[in-house]
Amino acid sequence: MEGTDPVKKKLAAALSGGAALVLALTGCSDDSGKKTDDWAKKVCDEVKPQVKKIQGANSSIDQASQQKESSAEVKKTDSAAFQKISDAYKSLASAVDDAGAPPVDNGKKLQKDAVKELKGLSGQYKGLKTTVDKLDTKDQAKFAEGLKGVATKLDTLGKSGDKALNKLQSGELGKSMANQEGCKKPRTSTSS
Repeated sequence: MEGTDPVKKKLAAALSGGAALVLALTGCSDDSGKKTDDWAKKVCDEVKPQVKKIQGANSSIDQASQQKESSAEVKKTDSAAFQKISDAYKSLASAVDDAGAPPVDNGKKLQKDAVKELKGLSGQYKGLKTTVDKLDTKDQAKFAEGLKGVATKLDTLGKSGDKALNKLQSGELGKSMANQEGCKKPRTSTSS
């Protein structure tokens, strides 16, 4: 089990980097027009529960990485967490899609790009789940190598593709989103 500890810690660190994507739908500050506020409320009402699911899943992976759990337990925990994260991003995509185009310049394109990005994130986390499910827990070296590959993919995922979400949360729309309870940056009790 010694060989997998550094890899599990790398996996937890990569998840921390990916946590920034969770906050991509949280805005800046200030106030805005009624239509924009209404649109932001539709989306943000759905954001908060999904962010909680993602944070909970990240916590479970972090805990499994910190504790001296067996390879089988780490695999089970990671697989379940990646499924939850995938489902949460899929729900976020639906929330943005269901809200319709935001009432701002290029609103339809902003919406389309954000939905595509969120669905892509969902698919990538689903892919990580599939990868973890295939890891061999009987061979420690193979398991550690497999976890290293997952951590690398996760690190790349955490650094990639939040351009559409950043555009969605900018300008007038971002200001409206920042005023919605569901899109306010959550306070974290533990540091990632």
